[in-house]
Amino acid sequence: MPAAPTSGSRLRLTALLAPPLLWLTLAYLGSLAILLLSAFWATDSFTSDVVHTWNTDNFHELLTTPVYRTIALRTLSIAAAVTVIDALLALPMAFCMARVAGRRWRRPLLVAVLTPLWAGYLVKAYAWRVMLGEDGVVGAALAPFGLHGPGYGTTAVVIVLAYLWLPYMILPVYAALERLPERMLEASADLGAGAWRTLRSVVLPAVRPAVLAGSVFTFSLSLGDYLTVQIVGGKTQLLGNVIASQVTLDLPMAAALSAVPVVLIVCYLAAVRRAGALDSL
Repeated sequence: MPAAPTSGSRLRLTALLAPPLLWLTLAYLGSLAILLLSAFWATDSFTSDVVHTWNTDNFHELLTTPVYRTIALRTLSIAAAVTVIDALLALPMAFCMARVAGRRWRRPLLVAVLTPLWAGYLVKAYAWRVMLGEDGVVGAALAPFGLHGPGYGTTAVVIVLAYLWLPYMILPVYAALERLPERMLEASADLGAGAWRTLRSVVLPAVRPAVLAGSVFTFSLSLGDYLTVQIVGGKTQLLGNVIASQVTLDLPMAAALSAVPVVLIVCYLAAVRRAGALDSL
């Protein structure tokens, strides 16, 4: 049995962990607490200065104004759509990488999946803006079939976000499939199960925690994104760019709006945690 940790080792471990934990508490949790606290302040309608008067007017306006509810639901639906699309794309791609490709090809394929992460966010977003434009590659490819590209709008936002966050879904699914014992697939075949039955009964239950773990990234990143919608969203409004536009005009209202994605992400993390998916992160 391993020896029990001594008081000296505990002290060294505490000294090692104390600085990053203190920084996390002050810089992240502290700033988040101040942000949420400022949501209960008000803004002077004449000077636009923040008035430190405790009230719940911002949350009342947030809950009773139809446009904010519409924007919140649109943001939630786009984040959910991006997550579903990435899951549907990641499953076959990760399966081919982990189970179909030979070992000599797995590392190059993994590098190919990671390569887009090395490019700048704005570079990729503006590249998609060019491709989705009126004379872009997407429109030119669809023109022979009598179709046209989606242009700028909600569909373009979903496409670009799904592209941006796809590697974050592929990686945990690939890791789960690589850890899947070969004997489980062989046992399924020996029992007479076909490819689809093996996929439903063996593969999908094994990768379900990994898919949920990847969805934490795709869902939360899509929920808080505000640059993509400004680049390819046209007139589409999401919570992220509404918050960004309110920061200089009405900081307390921007803070109240920021509470919406925070609450949604916390609820989603709680649901994913109950499913045991956080162990796959």
